[in-house]
Order: sequence, then structure tokens, then C-alpha cells
Amino acid sequence: MKDNGSSADSGYPGPSPVPVPPYGPNLTRSKIFDILSFGAKGDGVCDDSDAFQAAWKAACKVPGATLEIPSEFKFLIKPITLQGPCMPQLVLQIDGILLAPAEVGSWPISSLFQWLNFKWVQNFTIQGTGTVDGQGPQWWTVSSLYYTQKKLKNILGLKPTAMRFYASYNVTVRDIKIINSPQCHLKFDNSRGIRVDNIKISSPENSPNTDGIHLQNTQEVEIQHSDIGCGDDCVSIQTGCSNIYIHHINCGPGHGISLGSLGKDRSVGCISDIAVEKISVQNTLAGVRIKTWQGGIGSVKNVSFSNIQVSNVKFPIIIDQYYCDKHFCKNQTGAVAISGVKYNQIIGTYSVQPIYLACSEDIPCTDVDLIHIQLKPSRRYGGSHQGLCWNSYGISKAPLVPSSIDYCLRRDSGSIVKRIARFLEHVC
Repeated sequence: MKDNGSSADSGYPGPSPVPVPPYGPNLTRSKIFDILSFGAKGDGVCDDSDAFQAAWKAACKVPGATLEIPSEFKFLIKPITLQGPCMPQLVLQIDGILLAPAEVGSWPISSLFQWLNFKWVQNFTIQGTGTVDGQGPQWWTVSSLYYTQKKLKNILGLKPTAMRFYASYNVTVRDIKIINSPQCHLKFDNSRGIRVDNIKISSPENSPNTDGIHLQNTQEVEIQHSDIGCGDDCVSIQTGCSNIYIHHINCGPGHGISLGSLGKDRSVGCISDIAVEKISVQNTLAGVRIKTWQGGIGSVKNVSFSNIQVSNVKFPIIIDQYYCDKHFCKNQTGAVAISGVKYNQIIGTYSVQPIYLACSEDIPCTDVDLIHIQLKPSRRYGGSHQGLCWNSYGISKAPLVPSSIDYCLRRDSGSIVKRIARFLEHVC
């Protein structure tokens, strides 16, 4: 099946995944492939894409190889696909700077989904002290993007992701910086066994749709000890994701940690087994958020948000089953069911509303726990002490600040939970 940047089923041809290699293996020079040795100029002006591709193909054939992007050089790289499967323990060492083309018109229409596309790789590590720079400002400032060929052609607002992995297994990304992506900075599609550690993602607060890390149809993920500031979700978790562990993250600016949106155009959305803990969220739209469209199908279940520190966050806690990114969305029956969501130790300040639980009239949120919630208005406060709580069932436990949170959840005798469980039995 053709991979065009969407999340279609993988045709991955490689062998079964193997363990991630240890950090810093001892390498002989015969296993080090410097991009400069393959004709790269490193001046930030000449196109070094062919050299990058050639170095990749050579390193891919050698077990334990390292492809080096050396420090003190800037490499201009056009949209490129680096494809596996490769020999085990391949490392991409980024110590210099990788630059995307700055001019929107220089991007081929066929490459508008992503810039650096890693496909069918496994047992693979990206690491280093360098920077991946998507050079996004021109993409953000143009209200209607056009592509110039023989004539102006509308490209429907498509913008590339800086770094994308497709159908890849046992991948580690650590220590590098990813900045100013035209759209999402780091994306994993149809992948498994992902580890992100000690990276920095940065783009301005007003850069549209620049998610930090985006997960879709991806399982067994750990994201830790990283700083993420962007114009959209710091971490976005989409359908098909499970066994995700996110901890020790600094988020802001941005839209917080988000599950969804799910269920658009009556589609199926399934997310389960998500743990988010020890997170600091500052000056963002949301803290921890679940968002689904009316009319969707599927479920979000077994989700835990714990030990979340918020500072001047507009809405620290959100469940929104009426999500709409337009001026108007028509009402629809049905919803992606949300159950088993735990909020424990969400502490700090808000600027608009402490809690927002807007659950479906037809399929309410069930088994929601609010424990040790302490949210106070920030100094720039101009919002409400009252939360919005609609059709959500669960339990709350003190301390709860503001005290109105104690009345946010309805108590359920068990009948609603059982009905929802029957509804979900054959969906996800």
C-alpha cells in the first residue's frame, strides 16, 4: 500500500523487532559514515540531499554503523525518505544543523506531508547535540499557500512535518533539538517500541498546528525528560495508540497534552492505557485534555493524569465531547465513549476555568476520578471559579479547590457503566 503521509496499514517487510542498542557503542572508523565524505558541502546553501541519501544507503548496510552529521556545519536538505530495513544498531548522529528549504515554493507537491521521512526502520537511534530546523516562518505567515510551477496552484494548506517515522520499530530519539517545523515537529505513524528522551522542541506560540510530538496508530511509547514549546499540542495522541507513558515533560507554550481529537466525520477512534505524570505545563491553552467530535465511534479508556503542575493555564482539565474546530458544527448523536480517566494531584493556577467536563448527552463519561485537585486563579485571572461539568460520572476525593469541583461528578449505581461497556464490546 502506498505511503503518502497518512496512517494506512503498513507493508513493513523487515524481520521481528530487536532490542534498542546501548548508548554510545564503541565503533571503529570503518563503521562511521560522515556526510562530508559523500560530497556534502555543509554551507547551508548548497543542496546536500544526495550526499545524505548516499551516506544513509552506505551506513544502512553495515551492522552498528553511525551516520555522522558533524558539528559546525549546516546542511540544506530537501524533502527526503530514508528507508530501511537496515542492519541492526544504526545510529544517526546529528551534531550539526539540518536545514529544510526556507521557500514554500521550492517544495515539490509530492513532498508536502513531511520533510525527513524515516520508513521501515528498526533498532535505530537518532542522537546528538545538533538541531533539526524546519525553517517554518514562511509557512506560518502565508494565509493561503500556493505552489508556483507553470501557474499558481492551491495546495489546500498542506504543511510538512519536520521528522516522521512510518512503520518503524524500536526507535530512540534523544538529546537533539527540533525547531520551527512548518507543522508537526516529530511524528510516529504505525510504529511500536518508541523512546523519546531529553529532546527540545521549540516553535513560537503563534505558529499554527505545530504540534510537538504526534502519535498515531503507535504503541509502546515512552516520552521523558524533554522540553516542548510550540503553537499546538505539546504531545498529541491519536487513534490506534496504546501503552503510552509520558513523564517529566515541560510543556509551554502550546495547547498542553491532548488525546484526540477523535471521531471526526463519524470515524472510529480508539485510545487506551495512557499514563501521563510529573508534567509541568505553563502558559498554555489546556493542561491535560481529551477531545472528541460528536457522532464518533470508539473509546478512550484507562487513562491516568497524575502529579501535573499547571501555571497560568486557561483550562487545566478538559474533557470535550463536543469538539469543533470551525465556527459551527451541527449536533450529532453518538460519541467516542470515555471511561476510566483518573485525575490525581492536578495543582497550580488557571486563567479562565479550573475544569471543563462536557460529556455526550447520549454516551456520558464514566468512571472519572478527581482526586487532590487544587486549582487557584492566576494573578491575571479574569475567569470563573465554577467549572463546567456535564453528564460525567465518577468519584471525587478531597482536597478539592475550588470546592465546586466536589459537585462536578454524578454518582452511578453501575447501570450506566454496564451499558457503556456493552456498547463498546466490539468496537475497539
